[in-house]
Amino acid sequence: MDRRSFLRTSAVGGAAAASTALAAPAYAQGNRTLTLVTTWGRGLAGVHDAAQRVADTITAMSDGSLTIDLRAAGELVGAFEVFDAVTSGQADMYHGADYYFVSQHPGYAFYTAVPFGMTAQELVNWYYHMGGHELHDELGQIFGLKSFLAGNTGAQAGGWYRNEINSPEDFQGLRFRMPGLGGQALGRLGASVQNLPGGEVYQALASGAIDGTEWIGPWADQSAGFQEITNIYYTAGFHEPGAGLSLATNRDVFDSLSPAHQKIIEIAAGEAHQWNLSQFLSNNGAALQQLVAGGVQVREFPDSVWDAFGAAAQEVLDENMGDELFARIRNSAMESMASSSSWLTASEGAYRAQRDRVLG
Repeated sequence: MDRRSFLRTSAVGGAAAASTALAAPAYAQGNRTLTLVTTWGRGLAGVHDAAQRVADTITAMSDGSLTIDLRAAGELVGAFEVFDAVTSGQADMYHGADYYFVSQHPGYAFYTAVPFGMTAQELVNWYYHMGGHELHDELGQIFGLKSFLAGNTGAQAGGWYRNEINSPEDFQGLRFRMPGLGGQALGRLGASVQNLPGGEVYQALASGAIDGTEWIGPWADQSAGFQEITNIYYTAGFHEPGAGLSLATNRDVFDSLSPAHQKIIEIAAGEAHQWNLSQFLSNNGAALQQLVAGGVQVREFPDSVWDAFGAAAQEVLDENMGDELFARIRNSAMESMASSSSWLTASEGAYRAQRDRVLG
């Protein structure tokens, strides 16, 4: 009998002999504290709030048996160091925008936003019902992470500029802050693209280190103070139509938790997503009115610029299709978006157009 057969036979016999004493999975006992690092400076409107919401909800739902120690960007590691900190075990969890980590794998872009991608509603349709979460989990397995969506900014603004953008040529040499694949697309138009943590953007714009920036939307942008530096604001952007935020836990740490604690993390992340999305959307309208009253000039990009955005975005997405997992993530996301969009346009889109017409 070979060794493999012997072990298999012995295991069966042992199980039969001890059928009344099956071993339970070994989970860490007692109260635990997990360290959560974030890509956000403490107090950054909306994004830090989402991280804090997750931390507080996990602690509350577990009656304190699972406590989250939140460390904002720079308090333990830098904003862009959180991924490595969690994969290496230096920290237990991170909260951030996964498109900051496209250098680890370009598929991470889809879990924040890709240019000409999904709105917030389309993103959660894909994530929860059309394969998005399963692919996020597959991606996380490569790096030893267990990830969940845990926040959303809604549609982001096109950004702040010192001068108007009248044609694609106006991006030539423009020093502009934009992360992710959207930033790569803007680079195809000749921009010098910068990837700066949120806490560093105001100073870079004020000092002239950059000529313009996108951040999030009226409420968060007003809170950041960009209107103090320039007053030209493009309210519709191509790069983040519904930017998701993520909570990722070191997979060994996650697997060591009880099923109850694992479920608490999952539910807390999902609750934070919806809470955070409504936080942004409920504040943006009033903030935009205040910005305009203060002298901010609202602009829209001309069609020629939108066309250039589209062509550049397609190039950036296409060049990553050689990666098998990226291709599967992209194809899944785009199929889901097309399916969701057809109904949302025919129902909610038509309704909103008629509502606005009837009610003026």
